[in-house]
Amino acid sequence: MKRVLAPMLVVLGVFALCFAAVRPPQELQTTLTESVAVDRTLSGSVSAIDEFLETQWQTERLVPAAEAEEFQVLRRLALSLMGTVPSLEEVRQFEADEAPDRLERWTLRYLQDDRFADYFAERLARSFVGVEGGQFVIFRRDRFVAWLAEQLRQNTPYDQMIREMVASEGLWTGAPASNFITSAVADGNLDHNKLAARSARAFLGQSIDCAQCHDHPFNANLQQADFAGLAGQFGKVEVAALGVHEMAMSDPEMKPEKKEPKPNADEEADEPVPDPVVPFGEDWLPDDGTTRQKFAAWLTHAENRRFERAITNRVWGLMFGRPYIDPVDDMPDPPATDEPDLLDVLGADFRQHGYDLRHLIQTIAASRTFRLESTHPTTDSDELAAVEETWAVFPLTRLRPEQIIGSIIQASWVQTVDQNSHLVVRFMRFTKENDFIKEYGDLGDQELDEQTGTIPQALLRMNSDVTREAIKSDLMTTSGRVANMCRDDASIVDTAYLICFCRKPTPPERDHFLEQLSGVSKNEKNRVVEDLFWALFNSPEFSWNH
Repeated sequence: MKRVLAPMLVVLGVFALCFAAVRPPQELQTTLTESVAVDRTLSGSVSAIDEFLETQWQTERLVPAAEAEEFQVLRRLALSLMGTVPSLEEVRQFEADEAPDRLERWTLRYLQDDRFADYFAERLARSFVGVEGGQFVIFRRDRFVAWLAEQLRQNTPYDQMIREMVASEGLWTGAPASNFITSAVADGNLDHNKLAARSARAFLGQSIDCAQCHDHPFNANLQQADFAGLAGQFGKVEVAALGVHEMAMSDPEMKPEKKEPKPNADEEADEPVPDPVVPFGEDWLPDDGTTRQKFAAWLTHAENRRFERAITNRVWGLMFGRPYIDPVDDMPDPPATDEPDLLDVLGADFRQHGYDLRHLIQTIAASRTFRLESTHPTTDSDELAAVEETWAVFPLTRLRPEQIIGSIIQASWVQTVDQNSHLVVRFMRFTKENDFIKEYGDLGDQELDEQTGTIPQALLRMNSDVTREAIKSDLMTTSGRVANMCRDDASIVDTAYLICFCRKPTPPERDHFLEQLSGVSKNEKNRVVEDLFWALFNSPEFSWNH
């Protein structure tokens, strides 16, 4: 008897959870709403952004777009912070949350979720170490991303993270931050030039790659000698069996031996590693420490505006789908100090709050521009261009591949797919994501570049195994639960729209699908609901941040 009852209880428990999730919000228990304290220090930071942009709007006599619905903002938050639409479970909790400042509290709730740490770690890792696997054994990208995610969970200050990456020593498995260094190892040799170029792009937001061979054609402040000097910052690094090691400059006994020329004249002699030099701010270099420790201190120095501007621009891009200055890793020199732009405003606030990434994200998420509609009433093309340029409307951008597949997988489950999900569910998500992204086209470390949709991508969304499994109507999928547990046809349509778009359907949209559902049998209704979800998955709205 017990053997029979146990499976029945499990099924009943699953059924109860499913039924609760598809019920309207007024029937949910208020205990579902999590109480998260709002950071009251945000007001000044948010006001600084709002005042800067509103001054621009007034100067150019622009009227910003209307304020977006809170559910639309919730979808933006989930997509930008976790790479997926909110689950129906979360949508119902958000509906039931009637306390003040719910968007601020939900932003913090997402920032404290492991999904944020895992997702943002991958986004940042792409700029730090790229997407390739690198030298076998010596470079462990998975360990680096896991380390980065843990730093985000602990809310480690950003400047501290960067200093550890640049100056770390030890074995790449035991000291995972050192994988920033070993990512530049190829054929057993450390590529100092690659580390120099990557450091400038990721930490300063500037591309100096061309200065490796000649002076920068568009920036007189970046000469070929500057590139060589940055490469020299990594000239004392050794990657050996015991890990990454650097010989201290202050210890004469630790200086590397001078290499003798190769005996064979036909063989090319090793090029000497240039002396470590910085292109500006020489007085920011400390007197003590190894070469890389000094370089890390220089990068993160409080007066180095490029450092704070680079990360605020990248985070802005991850939040909006488009960076404030594009391209994100080839920004011009900072403007004059008496003519600061928005990145200076954000950067100064970021520095004053201890390089706190969560504070930066909360500030952007609470700003007026992040909560504007994606549409604007103007029909004048020049005015619309000015509106978009001054961020008086939320930019429309295509979702990245991982956001597309993350949203499809989440929309196929009523409950939140996260670290607490069943092991089988998490494994299925991992394998499906990897396969889908590989076929859809990974954007690599250029994921913030403007992208266009392709016919093969559209066909993949329509006909892939992932889509077919996601819309399949059974006891475990969203399609089956919605078809069999909603009280009426109107609830079916409303719930499907909430799952896919985080909004209710418009009257014409609702009427269209109600006509499809009217008078059909139970089995036929399941098929219609499958078609409903297929149509929503393949609509432009699903694959855009709108």
